[in-house]
Amino acid sequence: MNKLASKLMMVPLFWALLNGSTALCAGNQVLGEVQLLGASKVEKTSGVWIDGQYVGYLKELKGSKKVLLLPGEHEIAVRQAGYKEFARKVIVEPGQRQVVSVAMNKDPQAQYPDATAQVKISISPNRAAVFVDDRFVGYVDQFDGPGQWLQLAPGKHQVKVTLPGYKTFETEISLMADQKFELKTDLIKGSIMEAGPLIKDKGPEVAQSK
Repeated sequence: MNKLASKLMMVPLFWALLNGSTALCAGNQVLGEVQLLGASKVEKTSGVWIDGQYVGYLKELKGSKKVLLLPGEHEIAVRQAGYKEFARKVIVEPGQRQVVSVAMNKDPQAQYPDATAQVKISISPNRAAVFVDDRFVGYVDQFDGPGQWLQLAPGKHQVKVTLPGYKTFETEISLMADQKFELKTDLIKGSIMEAGPLIKDKGPEVAQSK
């Protein structure tokens, strides 16, 4: 079996485990656990990718959403707007837990516009990842509460909201300086195979939660 086929088989198994399907791991020592720890709010609210697949934000990946993986090598990436990507390769052993301490460092090349518009994102589930112009900016829960906004440069932007197990929501918005805009919808159930990594090297101008 080739490497691609192996990864495709792993994705639905991983997502079932992440959503608390304990029947798959009860009574055996096949799977290994990866526990991600972050010291500050920055790390705890950062998005996590495993083998190129978004799985959630760091502080929620515990309990019924703990990360259980097939044995072997896996690539972990942790991302936050305005910060450098944290990347780590881990070797997962069956029946063992591995702890990874995540530390995010500010990106000196991050760009911030002089004028901004404020976008409130009210989308369910609120743990879904938000992308602006194909760049990760955070997850919905950072932009949907009182006083919470996604601040973007004026102009047109492509917004995508995605979560494995749901169809990706896509729309284009056109913003003016100092404008307040609300994006509201519910994601529709779909297949995990419809979700893509949606990542580029640098963040947009910019994506700051308030």
